[in-house]
Amino acid sequence: MTIAARRRFQLGLLLGPVTLFLLIFFIIPLGIMMVTSFLTPGLYGGVEWGFYPDNFGRILGFANPEFEEYDPVYIGIFLRSLRIAAVTVVATLIVCYPAAFYVSQLPDKWKNFCLFLITLPFFSSLIVRLFVWVMILRPTGLINNALMVTGVTSAPLEMIYTDGAIILGMVYVFVPFMFMPVYASIEKLDWRLIQASLDLGAGPIRTFFRIILPLTTPGIIGGSIIVFIPALGNFVVPAVLGGAKVMMLGNLIEAQFLSARNWPFGSALAMMVMAVMLVLLVAYVIVSGRRNATAALTV
Repeated sequence: MTIAARRRFQLGLLLGPVTLFLLIFFIIPLGIMMVTSFLTPGLYGGVEWGFYPDNFGRILGFANPEFEEYDPVYIGIFLRSLRIAAVTVVATLIVCYPAAFYVSQLPDKWKNFCLFLITLPFFSSLIVRLFVWVMILRPTGLINNALMVTGVTSAPLEMIYTDGAIILGMVYVFVPFMFMPVYASIEKLDWRLIQASLDLGAGPIRTFFRIILPLTTPGIIGGSIIVFIPALGNFVVPAVLGGAKVMMLGNLIEAQFLSARNWPFGSALAMMVMAVMLVLLVAYVIVSGRRNATAALTV
């Protein structure tokens, strides 16, 4: 066996299990869902084998009125989910960016301890952590009791089952997903460039926007995508902190599969989420390629 053939064999052994796993548990289910999104909903649930594009028409407005009616509530839920996911990205970035800078300046032993604290929530159940927020935000919860005891308010504030409660829960859940990529970019910073910028007369603000921000942009973009994608399709946080008042895409898809038993429409909603994710990933690859090409030309 030649060296090239041996390397191909070794590569096949290394990538084979992962490829098989992704094929069985991701590619094939995704293909089934894509096919189902173009099938006819069954009268009593399930699907009927007939081409039916109006599943997407119910969302986008080109439904056949003979069989379906366009309801703007669906596109409203889609846009609300996009907005909440985008706000979650911005909020987690505001929390994580300065924290990552602070942690990067600590001694190694304290860095490891802080990184452990960041990952500590993963050691407990998400449901338990979210119900703690319910106890904090509810009308008889910790915040409202403190506000009324101190005389700030005379009646409980409506904090639970709102968009704000969902965003707060999302930020709480996804902070580690934003922190790690941002921290990795900050750790790679060449502080000599920053010192040189300051020595040459650039102030802290100009140094930040001309040196620090461009160098940490890959971590910001990566963290934003990692947060935005699961936030867009999340259904646990809206179900616990949003209740029946706030519906997001994840909850709508869950309802279509489990309650309404309209699997084709649920599949169409899921494919729209996948389309948004695919657009973001392609844009990230294009931007990263251009950035790397520019850096290579500069060097």
